[in-house]
Amino acid sequence: MNFPHLFSPLQVGPYRLAHRVVMAPLTRMRADRTSFAPRQLNAEYYAQRATPGGMLIAEASPVQATGRGNPGTPGIYSQAQITGWRAVVDAVHARGGLIFLQLWHVGRVSHSSFQPGGAMPVAPSAVPITGNGMLAMTADGKMVPYETPRALETEEIEQVVEAFRQAAVNAKEAGFDGVEVHGANGYLLEQFLQSHTNLRTDRYGGSIENRARLLLEITQAVSGVWGAERVGVRLSPYGIANGSGEADPMPLYTHVIKALDALGLAYLHFIEPRSSGAGRAEVNWQNVPSAMVLFRPLWNGVLISAGGFTG
Repeated sequence: MNFPHLFSPLQVGPYRLAHRVVMAPLTRMRADRTSFAPRQLNAEYYAQRATPGGMLIAEASPVQATGRGNPGTPGIYSQAQITGWRAVVDAVHARGGLIFLQLWHVGRVSHSSFQPGGAMPVAPSAVPITGNGMLAMTADGKMVPYETPRALETEEIEQVVEAFRQAAVNAKEAGFDGVEVHGANGYLLEQFLQSHTNLRTDRYGGSIENRARLLLEITQAVSGVWGAERVGVRLSPYGIANGSGEADPMPLYTHVIKALDALGLAYLHFIEPRSSGAGRAEVNWQNVPSAMVLFRPLWNGVLISAGGFTG
């Protein structure tokens, strides 16, 4: 495949990028293990990757304590975390770079050892992750079978939306240039999207429109803080990470992408199917569809395609 414009400028929302190579969010687990605040090491890591006019998407950061599922992942729900991220952002800006923060809730991809009071992880429905090789990491680094999550009550979903909105406020206080809503890789928002993980019978379950409701409500809430032109969304159609996978992704993701397109976002970010599941299992690259080819006709804005590229 030929990319003749890879090193030409691109307008992303209000920002003019010097080129079209964006650093994707990569979970590093290098935050302080008590406060889950970024440390000096985090600032050094991102500064090393910052270039004038280049864009980085910082690693996924839980929007609330119940959204954690890995040790050492930096959050964005406390003042200490905001302060830690401010040092990261300042280091990137000092090198002329831009940086967005990815907002995250893992949902069922967690373990009770990470949860406040040792509670069960939350999810749209009480459906555990199963399958060969599918194991949860505990807070002390052991690998164990996933537990059955607790289904969120309808009124609790409003609290999740508010947690994302407040995280967007916190990211702005930390000085970020924008935020990305993580709706991919089998985490909470994709769990709501997909029919095998969402068995709800309220307004957040059943039809495609209902299953897409939470992602859209959160995206609109975050856009209310930042303006849509500084907000991106990440999706993984045809992905298989963390027990994800819709039997027929086209109707679901056609609806979702069209609805997101109407919001005027900064960009849409696809994890390509050829890379989904990497790290869990060997990825089969044969006859795998391309998300950017399938869904480009539905998206009028900037599109980021991540994963599985070769030289």
